Amino acid sequence: MVTAPAVPEIFEEELHSAIEARSETLQTLRELGPPDLVHLIKQPIRDAKKQVGVYHHVTGMDASSSASLAAYINTLTFSPHDKQHKVVSGLYCCYNAFSRLDMRVQVYIPGTVESYCIDERGDKRVATDELWLETYLCSVLRAYSYADDGSGDTIKKIVGVRRFNPITSTESEHKFLDAAERLFFNGWQLGSDPEIQVPNLVSNHLTTGLLNYIHTTGRYASGINLFEKLRTKDPEISSLLARVYIEADEEVKAVQLLHEVIQDLPMDYSLLDCQAEFCNKKGRGDLALEIAKRSVVSAPSEFGTWARLAEIYVSLEQWDLALLTLNSCPMFTYQDKDAPRMPEPQRVFLPIMPEAICDEIIDSPVDDVELVHPTLRKLHAAGFKGTFLKAYMLLTEITKKIGWDQLLKIRSQVFVMEEEYRNEKQTAPHVQTTSRNASVTALRSPSPTPKANGEVHGEVEEAPSDAEDDAEDDAPNGGPSSSAPPALEKPSHTVASEVVKAGSEDPHPVTPSNLNQQNYTHFHNKRLCERWLDNLFMVLYEDLRVYTIWRTEMAQYRSQQLLYKKSPEEWEILGELAERLHHEEEAVDAYENCLQMKFSPKAMRGMLKLEDGNGGNVRDICGALIRLVTWQYRWYSEFSPNLLYTIRKLIEEEGAVKIRSIIQGTSLPQHVLDLTHQYAALCAAFRSSGSDG
Repeated sequence: MVTAPAVPEIFEEELHSAIEARSETLQTLRELGPPDLVHLIKQPIRDAKKQVGVYHHVTGMDASSSASLAAYINTLTFSPHDKQHKVVSGLYCCYNAFSRLDMRVQVYIPGTVESYCIDERGDKRVATDELWLETYLCSVLRAYSYADDGSGDTIKKIVGVRRFNPITSTESEHKFLDAAERLFFNGWQLGSDPEIQVPNLVSNHLTTGLLNYIHTTGRYASGINLFEKLRTKDPEISSLLARVYIEADEEVKAVQLLHEVIQDLPMDYSLLDCQAEFCNKKGRGDLALEIAKRSVVSAPSEFGTWARLAEIYVSLEQWDLALLTLNSCPMFTYQDKDAPRMPEPQRVFLPIMPEAICDEIIDSPVDDVELVHPTLRKLHAAGFKGTFLKAYMLLTEITKKIGWDQLLKIRSQVFVMEEEYRNEKQTAPHVQTTSRNASVTALRSPSPTPKANGEVHGEVEEAPSDAEDDAEDDAPNGGPSSSAPPALEKPSHTVASEVVKAGSEDPHPVTPSNLNQQNYTHFHNKRLCERWLDNLFMVLYEDLRVYTIWRTEMAQYRSQQLLYKKSPEEWEILGELAERLHHEEEAVDAYENCLQMKFSPKAMRGMLKLEDGNGGNVRDICGALIRLVTWQYRWYSEFSPNLLYTIRKLIEEEGAVKIRSIIQGTSLPQHVLDLTHQYAALCAAFRSSGSDG
């Protein structure tokens, strides 16, 4: 492990207040728990009566025993930044999400080590070997969950976190997978991702962490071996095994496995979803459709099954049914990661690396909001998470393919619009409208029949151009606050399902026999749009409006050979906006403009993702990787699954020798190069060991 150059210190206003705050919040934790808390008591060398409390957070430390945590505290007894104090005691707190206990190791310097655990009521308990096994597994899962490079809101709120890689060798991998195997059938107790309504055997934080680890490191043989053993105890686990087979390019085995297991479990939605996703990615949406419908019938309360069906309708270009299916998706309130609730500190000390690094990397952790135009700050789509983010991305994908005008046309064909509802209500007081049959329509629609020209029955004619293409001819004169260009029609509201009273169910439900003859333009055959989906259309309109204005202004300035000026923060937002709307070239353009003005980890990550996905220049990708490693190192992080995955893929494509040569040729401090080499060496070691890679 590379020794961190410095340790962040958060000073308490009152001694032990951080420990008390952590103990009070134990009963509110619902997920994997917060990062580990390390609390130190310092006293001045010349005044033994005065004591100071400091703390920081940690992820990725080996929490398999009290000895490993005590060893970490012992590494903190000397600080090059504080030679006026000495550490007299330390407390390491690590949350066990299985048993809902906080495991604690108290170290007195010099002196003894005491380990115990605290329950939700604050009572002390004995720390057993079984509890340490659970704690270790939770620690590894948290390391991957909290290593999202600072993009999540929870991560940003936590100050002073040191992140370490929990698995740095095949020995530590065996330890992790052995713990996962022993505790696998208790994984549902840990909760699940926000898109999952009810955690189960194959959808929980443990399975997510396992798949994330296998994806990051490419240790497919290890994953296959684990799930092969587990599926003998429960065949439902075959869905996880099939996913690893597919990622390992063992598609024939995956297809055979799914076929065999679905014979015995014909309504297992995780198996059906895996099969539907595979068929759709292979361009066989016609096969995927019926499978996805069965998956929805099997788990109608899960967002993922409906989203998959909508995704397949999009690939089949059945835009109306895609919207109806999206409208039927059950939406869940986003549950963020557990975050520590700490009292206001007296002061915060965040030391910089001892050796100088590029000035561009010393990035301010807080962006200057005053430099961002109010319209850009109010783009609501930037804050979407969970089910709402995935639904929005499906909506933007449809828009990218058929254009905004065509999307509005289809929307008005399948949903009751506010104005027509008002008119119909005036002419016919006892209007009946279908309020809950969108899902029935989506499920009962017939499978697509290929036409001679390759089109699909039921599809809507594609719009001739995208919204931003039309806007080039009608460029607005103002900035982002200008009114919408004529080419971008503002959507009118639909009638939400809450508006129509209960009991207005359509007396003639949709059936397979009458679907094709159904006239969506007829008022009585339309559906009621969910309020959340209606809001997504408004948010999408605002995204498209701002994007269209930006691209139009850019074209105007370039035609006049003028410099188009934006602040780095604005370029960053515009890059995210273009990426949300699936305009990758424009996103890269915005990120590049941001990085020319200052270093931005968000813009650099966006560039890296887009360039790597499009086969960018290897040296440019390595340069971006090294700068991100440097930035993370400055903020006490030695672990990023995203960077580890990118380096692994580069080594597979270009070879380890070439990548190491490029890394060594940069002019950054040696400890940064060492950490980058460590990433590369870990990838190469994993790739060469066993039968993986």
